[in-house]
Amino acid sequence: MSPSRPLSFCAAVLALAASAPADVRLPKLFTDGMVLQRDAQFPVWGWADKGERVVVEIGSSRRTTTADSAGRWVLTMPPLAASTKPLTLVVQGRNRVEVGDVLIGEVWVCSGQSNMEWPVSASENAEKEVAEANDPRIRMFTVVRASSPIPATDCDGRWQAAGPETVGRFSAVGYFFARELRRALGVPVGMINASWGGTPAEAWTPLREIERGSELGPLLARLDDSGVHPAAKPSYLFNGMIAPLIPYRIRGVIWYQGESNVGRAWQYRTLFPTMVQGWRKAWGRGDFPFYYVQIAPYRYNAPEACAELREAQAHALRLRNTGMVVTMDIGDVNDIHPRNKQEVGRRLALWALAKDYGKNVTFSGPLFEKMTVVGHEARISFRYAEKGLATSDGKAPSDFQIAGADRKFVPAHARIDGSQVVVWADGIEHPVAVRYAWSDLANPNLVNGNGLPASPFRTDDWPAVTRDAK
Repeated sequence: MSPSRPLSFCAAVLALAASAPADVRLPKLFTDGMVLQRDAQFPVWGWADKGERVVVEIGSSRRTTTADSAGRWVLTMPPLAASTKPLTLVVQGRNRVEVGDVLIGEVWVCSGQSNMEWPVSASENAEKEVAEANDPRIRMFTVVRASSPIPATDCDGRWQAAGPETVGRFSAVGYFFARELRRALGVPVGMINASWGGTPAEAWTPLREIERGSELGPLLARLDDSGVHPAAKPSYLFNGMIAPLIPYRIRGVIWYQGESNVGRAWQYRTLFPTMVQGWRKAWGRGDFPFYYVQIAPYRYNAPEACAELREAQAHALRLRNTGMVVTMDIGDVNDIHPRNKQEVGRRLALWALAKDYGKNVTFSGPLFEKMTVVGHEARISFRYAEKGLATSDGKAPSDFQIAGADRKFVPAHARIDGSQVVVWADGIEHPVAVRYAWSDLANPNLVNGNGLPASPFRTDDWPAVTRDAK
């Protein structure tokens, strides 16, 4: 500023700037290349001057609203059928905003820590996958990492279509999930990737939900702990990376996380369902689908804690519209980031295809149902074993343990009998409990008739080793 300018002139310029009309603007999600959820009403929102009239048009639909006293506006557009022909979204206030190349299809959020963040370029057969990726009807919006003590209203990121120049940076699990949906449904698929490696579930959980749970109270001390990274503080990633997405219309969520909570597995039994329900409340769309990945074998040096974390994940299946992918057969005990993300994405897609799109596909491996003791043998029954049981290597079922009244587990023999597994061990005349794959390094082989692996389980409810971990 020139020192010769009188102060009155400067004040006038500032006053003029303050009173100048603000441009109508949209969140970063509403940018070129976006995908909107088909066959459902969807919100469009943004900012303008207080009281400004805003008109939104897409296809043959047109709606009008007025910005509120804070300059925020939101309106609901009528459903649109899936279309591969790009549309233009027009928002008109005092200025005009056009969002081009808009597709109508299926929209999912993919979130979690590093195994969800893991890119296609570092996955199995990466060079081939990248070279052959050429489907502009698969698109991904990658949310730039951000943590915040309060809910943010917008985020950074952009929509990109899948191609050799872009797909290497896509979330691998998100991309392979979308690819399976594209093949089965034939409609565009948009993925919103909000993930951050090494982060705990509490960072992705709304603060008000943590505050409501007495069992989660100890987590609140982390808010004021300067030694806790912002990306690990309760609610900071929900605020920075999930809140800005709401209320964008989505079909559901896929989730891959848990490694950072292994040491507090018992707490995770409460924390994870709290997070899921917190997201659903925040979106206000009811119990939308939430499908997640059980952590894979890895050398955590905490055998039972790892097993208890997997148990906590299975425990969350009690929530409506949830589904769990088991990865015990595709892990790497020496690498916390197993490379076969294609199969993870496929198995997640099986849940969605069966539960949300009416496809006749098997979507789950065997899940423990009950134990019956007959003499010195324990007979284990499973859900999702209608076509019987098998082993992936043709050998006897492995990784079973059995205990008597002394609660001391020993390696057990096992055989398949239709849709049950019979378990016994020399010296155990009166079985009391059975455990399967109850270790961080377990490499079990039990599958159902469709080849999907069984989830680890225990039949007992004896005290967890992580029960007191906070």
